[in-house]
Amino acid sequence: MDLEEIKETDTWLLYDKGLNYLRMHNVLSDTDVNYRMYNGNQWEGVILDGVEPVQYNFIETIVNYKVSTINSNLWAINYSSENFENRDLLNEAENVCKMLNKKAANVWEKDQMDYKIRQTSDDAAINDEGVIYVTYDESEQSPVNEVINKQNVMYGNENSSDIQSQPYILISQRLPVSQAQEVARQHGAKESDLKYIVGDNITFDEAGLDAKQEVDDMCTLVTKMWKDKGTVWYSQATRYVDIIEDTDTKLRLYPLAHFVWNEKKGWSRGEGEVRGLKANQLELNKTIMRTLLSVKNCAYPQKIANMDKIQNPSAVSQIGGVIKTKNGATVDDVRNIFGYVQPTSMSTDVTKVTNDLIGITRELKNAAEIATGGINPEQASGKAILAVQQASQQPLVKQLTGLKRFIEDLARIWMDMWNVYTPDGMQLEEDAKDMQTGEDYTQLYKVPSTLLEKLKTRVKVDITPKGAFDRYARELTLENFAKAGFFTPQRVNELRYYAEALPDDAAAPKQDLLNICEKIMEDQQKIAMINAQAQIMQQNANQFINATPEDQATAIGNAMEGTTGM
Repeated sequence: MDLEEIKETDTWLLYDKGLNYLRMHNVLSDTDVNYRMYNGNQWEGVILDGVEPVQYNFIETIVNYKVSTINSNLWAINYSSENFENRDLLNEAENVCKMLNKKAANVWEKDQMDYKIRQTSDDAAINDEGVIYVTYDESEQSPVNEVINKQNVMYGNENSSDIQSQPYILISQRLPVSQAQEVARQHGAKESDLKYIVGDNITFDEAGLDAKQEVDDMCTLVTKMWKDKGTVWYSQATRYVDIIEDTDTKLRLYPLAHFVWNEKKGWSRGEGEVRGLKANQLELNKTIMRTLLSVKNCAYPQKIANMDKIQNPSAVSQIGGVIKTKNGATVDDVRNIFGYVQPTSMSTDVTKVTNDLIGITRELKNAAEIATGGINPEQASGKAILAVQQASQQPLVKQLTGLKRFIEDLARIWMDMWNVYTPDGMQLEEDAKDMQTGEDYTQLYKVPSTLLEKLKTRVKVDITPKGAFDRYARELTLENFAKAGFFTPQRVNELRYYAEALPDDAAAPKQDLLNICEKIMEDQQKIAMINAQAQIMQQNANQFINATPEDQATAIGNAMEGTTGM
């Protein structure tokens, strides 16, 4: 039986239907164009004669500025309990949430989430939508986050951007044939079916020109996810073979989150920055090219020569060359033999149009020089720079809010996975304090699965600015408090009231101030304990001195017995 006689899998037919829909809406072709425009390959396919493809790539500048702006923060996932109906459970749940926050911070650092969030932001700004697909590493009890291309994801309802309301989601990936066969073998596929997992050359829909050429023999593996009775199910298939049959993951949330740059009504993919800049960028490139052609043809003197009266024509183009005449022509007749056409001046409107195309486009996109940091810090105070930049960044609040929501979606997916994939309980790190020495240390704490099931969590993402001038403002705040004497036991309550009143996204370091207050109060408690112990020792010494010799001898004997007993 050959491949033409084999029936294609239902998953593949659904995938092919999704591909046709994306092709109809130019999603696949626009991806290559958007990235070419951003990367500077803006003359693709154009044949130019006699001039180089010059361009001023302002698209890259605008995108980099906006992506850097919304990523100029430190992100921290904060779980808190909502088990208000049971006070005893609430206290234990809050303690577990603190440990989960530490676990989330470890996952964030280990999985390089700052870099992946930046990647996702780049994808959204350049190509409308950034996507992260989450799997789970059971050995590490940790989610694994993978940034994938938007054309490798297909939604059952392409008119809605709400991931969790989708009737189904398809995810495609290219795998070497041998690896796909091994996956099928591990999930119980028949050896007779493995030969139908074959390589194909269906690469013209992959993102990027280089991805359309592969070294190894590869095939497409499609994962289908859908919800049934409140849980997520999945299956996997190649074109002709079902690799994994319908399986209940027991997850409540699709392990997929996306960030769209701008919401677009009736469309799941959103709209990015590049799409609206392409026309201006191409017109600018053409204007520059026309300018260069005009300069090349008209801005330099042009030689005119009567070659019939010149004995050595090659000398005309030589610097300092001697031009020999023939046919009896004399030097007095040189003007009749050789001359120049003087250069013409070009209209200043060309330069104005070029500058306007760049300047006005950047201003309309809120990426002018002031916004992108074109301020001399030696001529402005830190507060002035912060005020100007924060005002210019207000149009990006929508993207910043969207990115924050995207990270919260990831945090919910992580929590869902920890609930499902730790049936024997979860090992978490707990901060503890040695009661004798007062030293802090970390110990492992096993959270039973029953507690995780009862745990109701609320997700919040804490934002801490990390820009250069934001750091300057934070350091200046701490310096001013130190000079004013607020870091003393006498004024610690004033400092604590001030810190608690600060908003979470304030330029002043709210959490640092609260930590300092807690540290000062802990130090005061230790000092109070030492003073109390000193007073007790002093009282004992006074009692010994004022006692009779017999009582002193008895006290010494009791002390020696106690030492010996030890």
